[in-house]
Amino acid sequence: MPQRGATIETGEHSHRMTTTEARQQTRILVQAAVQVCEDKKGEDTRILELDPIDSGLSDFFLVTSASNDRQSVAIADEIEHKLKKEFGVFPNSVEGRQKGEWILLDYVDFVVHVFLAERRAFYDIERLRKSARPVSPAEFDAELKAALAEKTAAVRKKAATKAKAKPAAAKAEPAPKPKKAAKKAPAKTAKRPVAQKAVKKTAAKKKPAAKETR
Repeated sequence: MPQRGATIETGEHSHRMTTTEARQQTRILVQAAVQVCEDKKGEDTRILELDPIDSGLSDFFLVTSASNDRQSVAIADEIEHKLKKEFGVFPNSVEGRQKGEWILLDYVDFVVHVFLAERRAFYDIERLRKSARPVSPAEFDAELKAALAEKTAAVRKKAATKAKAKPAAAKAEPAPKPKKAAKKAPAKTAKRPVAQKAVKKTAAKKKPAAKETR
């Protein structure tokens, strides 16, 4: 029986995600893994939403069945490849791939179990997790779409409220008053040079009186 790992490496990080936004991201990853199960003809694919009491363990279990070991390996490999390529997410551990009877991909926030049908019946992890809420892929997809739609509506409402809160288009500021034109200094009348005036005055005084000719 495979043993679960304690943490997951997503890129360079290793931790359990707990915020609402992170949980929604986990749902997106689970949905991507579910799509691989359906594409690879996995049977009786189910999602177990774990009870909050088990939240320290994981948020979701994804369980699917394969008819033979080659198919189980193909499903596990494609899930790992898809999550790595599209989301940059890596499993913390992968176990059971060599035999292919029960392959476990541990992503910490969710765990993928790919069983051969008889092994799934034998271990019956759905029964062991009685407190978990079983969800079909269709139900899970509908819940995810509803959550995303709700988030989009909340973002739009927040943006609209923020826009209304702003003063009416930031009331156009009054145009600045035109500056008063600087007064032009009166043009100065050119003064004649003092020396020129004196010459003219002296010339007028020296004009001799006309002599009579006898």
